[in-house]
Amino acid sequence: MGKRIFLMLAAVCVLLTSCGHNQKDEQKTSIRIGISLYRGDDTFINNIRSEIEDKAKEYERENGIKVTLDIQDAKGSQNTQNNQVERFISLGCDVICVNPVDRMEASGMIEKAMAAKVPVVFFNRQPVEEDMNRWENLYYIGVDAKETAILQGQMVVDMYREKPEAVDLNGDGVVNYVLLEGESSHQDSLIRTEWSIRSLKDGEVPIEKITGGIANWERSQASALMEQWLIQYPDTIELVISNNDDMALGAIDALERAEITDVNVIGIDGTTPGLEAVKSGKMLGTVSSNKEIYASAILELASGCALGKETPKEYPLVDGTYYWTPQEIIVLEDSDK
Repeated sequence: MGKRIFLMLAAVCVLLTSCGHNQKDEQKTSIRIGISLYRGDDTFINNIRSEIEDKAKEYERENGIKVTLDIQDAKGSQNTQNNQVERFISLGCDVICVNPVDRMEASGMIEKAMAAKVPVVFFNRQPVEEDMNRWENLYYIGVDAKETAILQGQMVVDMYREKPEAVDLNGDGVVNYVLLEGESSHQDSLIRTEWSIRSLKDGEVPIEKITGGIANWERSQASALMEQWLIQYPDTIELVISNNDDMALGAIDALERAEITDVNVIGIDGTTPGLEAVKSGKMLGTVSSNKEIYASAILELASGCALGKETPKEYPLVDGTYYWTPQEIIVLEDSDK
């Protein structure tokens, strides 16, 4: 008898730890999702936010379950974001989605979520592996930064192979480039920088770096850097390689002010303004993640956790934790199709 009671209790415990919720949650008619953004004025994050809001409405229509989104802007402050996570927990959010301010400082948020048994879906800025391994109810959704960088380099490789003079603008046999980098502590910035250049070299594009600088993903900072480089290296720059679209657009702003039209600029993210720049011919190309799938994966995984369901099969998780959003190269000819 004692052994049977123990087994019954063990089975109940398994049910209770399923995504942090019990069986009664399967009958829920509403869920509350807390979302903390590292910075609400980031163009890419804004695109994802809009998609999540659209997907939440779609989810309500299709499933008859009310979805309340509590979206907060941490404005670049990790302390503010920590407080937001505490607030989400105190308000009884069923699940929390976090776009971390500092990916190295996720442990405090994780500890609070673990104590309250509230699942966390991180996105866009990946916490370190040690933190992600602390609990089974931690997830991450983003893009494979190495794949992103290889695709960025490949768009130039493909163009160079087809028409070298379109990349080697002065015809001297060397493509002189400058590099705009994101935050020094962001894993995507480091990986994009390394692998985009490696991809170009592997593709046998003859490149030479003129200079580079950190613009922290920001259009205005990139514009200031580019303006300075145009003065320091007049008639020298042929290619601007940017870790994201916003910085690429900043470089384009500086080029337009200087009335320079013969410099190629490539970005990453496929933001709305970035895609518009590609379509208009101002930007050579960008690597675009599928933001609809990106947001849908966040919403579906979060809602599944809130309801105690299995993770959605249409978004298979690597190691039960990570989902990598598909992405593609977008260049002018693709935009015109």
